[in-house]
Amino acid sequence: MKILLLDKNHPLITEQLSAKGFLLDEDFTSSYDDVLKKILDYDGIIIRSRIPIDRNFIEHAKNLKFIARVGAGMENIDCEFAELSGIRLISSPEGNRDSVAEHVLGMLLILMNRLFIASNEVKNGIWKREENRGDELLGKTFGIIGYGNMGKAVAKRLSGFGCKVIFHDILPNLSDEFATQVSLEELKKESDILSLHLPITPETHYLIDEKFISEMEKDFYFVNTARGKNVKTKDLVEAIKNGKVKAAALDVLEYEKSSFENLETKNEDLQFLLNSEKVIVTPHIAGWTTQSKEKLAQVIVDKILIEIV
Repeated sequence: MKILLLDKNHPLITEQLSAKGFLLDEDFTSSYDDVLKKILDYDGIIIRSRIPIDRNFIEHAKNLKFIARVGAGMENIDCEFAELSGIRLISSPEGNRDSVAEHVLGMLLILMNRLFIASNEVKNGIWKREENRGDELLGKTFGIIGYGNMGKAVAKRLSGFGCKVIFHDILPNLSDEFATQVSLEELKKESDILSLHLPITPETHYLIDEKFISEMEKDFYFVNTARGKNVKTKDLVEAIKNGKVKAAALDVLEYEKSSFENLETKNEDLQFLLNSEKVIVTPHIAGWTTQSKEKLAQVIVDKILIEIV
């Protein structure tokens, strides 16, 4: 079975699959059109986000048996057409859920306790104590939207912080020892903190907009490590300015390229986020640790060996 690797990943993918008799080729630079010219030769592809696997791509890949996405989100793939074409879809959200959960807690603690701001001030000879008084997680209600691998990992990390953790998900009966499932209305009523752990779909595109924010009963902290387009940035910015959103921790932005490698748009709303003391922004690295790189790759290898061989 021949496999084409279209993005750089941990070398264990090549090492372990080669040892099992797979033939692997690497192509980390060819354009979409150049890949199309040779995709007919391959039984499987392993990707991250560099090249979109759309209907046209799949129609050219007549011999493709599987598409393996090293990561969680599958929005770069026409999943419906792939499945109709008999192609197996594999992803590895188990591989970076711990990294995402730690990133959520890290950003939130920095934000609520003004750690980055206070550190920079002291380094510049400014000593402010009252102005940098923090806000505790203890006693707050932490609301999660999306209780899959990432949401559950976040809830588990919160178990030692004295929070009440609630979540909303479209699937029923997901409550566990770490969090209680509630309606979206109840989540909006109770949450002091809101964290997104959703794929990007037509239903979740711009889920967080002016209407949603206005329906939150309390002023709240907002965390997004899911997808930038889950949030209508213009409405989030307005909510930060008027105090409805106390502060925001954003690892993803509406203005990212589809490959997540950089920003494709710059505007006033983005500049506000980058300049505001009430906002922390990181470059889509919540799932990006040394450990997660290896775990993501290992999950992909294990699933290929179990589901495809």
